[in-house]
Amino acid sequence: MRYDVRHRSTYIYAQPVDLSHHMLKLTPRALGFQSVLASAIETNPSPAFMGAAADYFGNGVTFLALTEPHDRLQVEMHATVEVKFPQPPPAETTPAWNSVRDALRTAPDTDLLEASEFVYESPLTPVDAEIAAYAAPSFPPDRPLLAAALDLNQRIHRDFIFDGNATLVSTPLSEVMKRRRGVCQDFAHLTLAAHRAMGLAARYISGYIRTYHQQDGPILAGADASHAWVSIYCPGAGWVDLDPTNDLVVSEEHIVLAWGRDYGDISPIRGVILGGGEHTLDVAVDVVPIT
Repeated sequence: MRYDVRHRSTYIYAQPVDLSHHMLKLTPRALGFQSVLASAIETNPSPAFMGAAADYFGNGVTFLALTEPHDRLQVEMHATVEVKFPQPPPAETTPAWNSVRDALRTAPDTDLLEASEFVYESPLTPVDAEIAAYAAPSFPPDRPLLAAALDLNQRIHRDFIFDGNATLVSTPLSEVMKRRRGVCQDFAHLTLAAHRAMGLAARYISGYIRTYHQQDGPILAGADASHAWVSIYCPGAGWVDLDPTNDLVVSEEHIVLAWGRDYGDISPIRGVILGGGEHTLDVAVDVVPIT
C-alpha cells in the first residue's frame, strides 16, 4: 500500500511566546518493509533554525528554534510512504515463550542482545504484581510465544474500552487497570508491561493507522491522530507488530514513525518555551491510500 500522510499539530498560546526550541519525531522511518518516498516538515511561523539527527534508537529527529514572538505555532508533516509488513510465521510454530525468556536472560547472540534491552521496565511501564497476574493466563508453560502474545492482544481488546476522554498522557498504568478504559497509548503500555513481566522483549511503536472515509472501510480506533502499538521479539521471525487497540496483527494499514521503551522515548513533539502561559493543542492526521 502507498499512502499520502499528513500530520498537523496546532498550538495556540494565551500569551506570546518569546523564544522556543522543539524536538520533533514526526518523520516516518525507512525500513525493510517501509519505503519513505518523500517527506517534509513545515512550520508557521518559520524557524530561525532547523536541523536533523537520529536518536539512540535510530529514530529521525528534527530540531527547531523559533526566535520571534508568536502566539500560535503550526507544525505540519507531509510524507508519501509505501508499506508492506512481512507476514509473521504461524503462531503455533514459534518457540515456547519460556524458552525465549531464558534465551533473553543469557543473550547468546547479537539479535538477542539487542532485543534484551526491551525486557526491562521503563518509566511509563512499571511491572507490578497486578499486571503480572493479568498477563499470566496467556502464558502457560511451553505455549508458543506468538500464540501467547495474540491471546494477550485479544484479551486487552476485549477487557478494556477505548475512551478518548478517560486518560491523559500522565495517567499511570495502575489507573488504567482500575478503570479498564483508555486510549492506544495506554493499551500499548499495558501490553509492554505484561510482556516484560513475563521476561519478554517488547518495544513501543508510534505511528499512524489508515483513515477510512464515509463507508469505504471499518472504523479503526486510533485513526485521525497519532497511533501506538507494540512490537514483540520472536527468535526466527524477528520483531512482530501487534495492535491491541484494534486486536490486529499489524500489516498494510499501519505506518511506523518511531520506536522506544515507551511513549517517553518517542513523543512526537517536545519543546521548551519562554512565555506562552496556558495553551491549547489541536492534532489532525490523515492517512489516505494513493491509487
